[in-house]
Amino acid sequence: MMSDWPNAIAHIDADCFYASCELTRRPELIGTPVCVLSSQDACIVAKTYDAKAAGIKTGMPVWEAKKLLPRATYIPADFRYYGLLSEKMFSILRRFSPDIEVYSIDEGFIDMNGLRLLWRKGYREIAHDIRQTVHNEVGITVSVGVSVTRTLAKMASEYNKPNGVTVVPGRMIDLFLARVSLGDVCGLGKNRLALLSKFRINTPTDFVNADLHLIQRLLGKTGSDLWHEMRGNSVMGLELTPSLPKSIARTASMGEVTCDRHTILAHLTRHTSRLATEMVLKGFLTQRVTVFIRQKDFRTVAGKIDFEYPTNNYFRISHAVKDMMQGLYQTDQEYRACGVVAERISRASESIPDLFGVMARDDKQASLFGTMAAINRRYGDGTLRVAGAHITRGIKSRPRFMYPMISAL
Repeated sequence: MMSDWPNAIAHIDADCFYASCELTRRPELIGTPVCVLSSQDACIVAKTYDAKAAGIKTGMPVWEAKKLLPRATYIPADFRYYGLLSEKMFSILRRFSPDIEVYSIDEGFIDMNGLRLLWRKGYREIAHDIRQTVHNEVGITVSVGVSVTRTLAKMASEYNKPNGVTVVPGRMIDLFLARVSLGDVCGLGKNRLALLSKFRINTPTDFVNADLHLIQRLLGKTGSDLWHEMRGNSVMGLELTPSLPKSIARTASMGEVTCDRHTILAHLTRHTSRLATEMVLKGFLTQRVTVFIRQKDFRTVAGKIDFEYPTNNYFRISHAVKDMMQGLYQTDQEYRACGVVAERISRASESIPDLFGVMARDDKQASLFGTMAAINRRYGDGTLRVAGAHITRGIKSRPRFMYPMISAL
């Protein structure tokens, strides 16, 4: 029989994160349905539980949501603000343990091994302390699940939402699996559930009692890992060092259909600025950038740019994007969206300097974007911006002043 704690992992998941962030600065809306909108206010990206209960779904067009629930408050997304609260939440988690995996902006895993000795408390008490500290200092609620594997910990955090704690020791796994559905398992989507059902695997208990070779045949390595994890055998460790993304994209609808070259270029300039800023802040370089523009009929034309040396230099990327846009743009077409995607990502800290000092010069100009980002965090998004970049309309709170940014020679 498995012992209670051969391993201990916690999963912390913020409840309705984007909507909860908005409620921290608009407390008068607490207890009312709130929906957060995507860029260009096209669809719902987050909602409170009462909005969900009324039938609002993530991805639903705004017009449909307003028809269904006109009394809800619809708020444009402010991802800069959500990022700040996310950083604050994870700084709290690191007080409890240095071993943290940042899984997404609103959820993460903690290696709990040894923490009972450190804090002189049981795992349930530590989980409650985490939940209460985040609520007191950030103003949002989180749900915490603790178990012997990351898969079970994630299932546990979902079990008692919102603002709950669920602890599943090794000897309680069978009882816990009997109380949840197979659809609660992260990694088992609609198609995989349908496939499993054909082989009479309809519950978590069916899944862990099935022959491993059958699970491997149906779902491959993903299924094998889940089978072991749900039986209490940890095979999916925490990623304490974030892995490199395959790509970083900055794309959006333009909010209109236009054939104006300057309007499209302004949107691309804004996307390039945001992309370069993120790469500088995260210490990433790119050696390939894809530029695309989407036509009125939703057909997409795109082109790739390969750089001789990895870079995060806005000016170098921007010149390449503008050149590529000129080749993609057709005067007889109308366009509705555009974007810039960085690929072949590497870490600036691991880069090998080139013989001609190109990357060294890029480092100096990268500091300019780091400074711009710091000013925008303090005084409001858009306080400093790249000259020629599209200015998003409909923002209620404008920065106190705004200077266009000029190119450094």
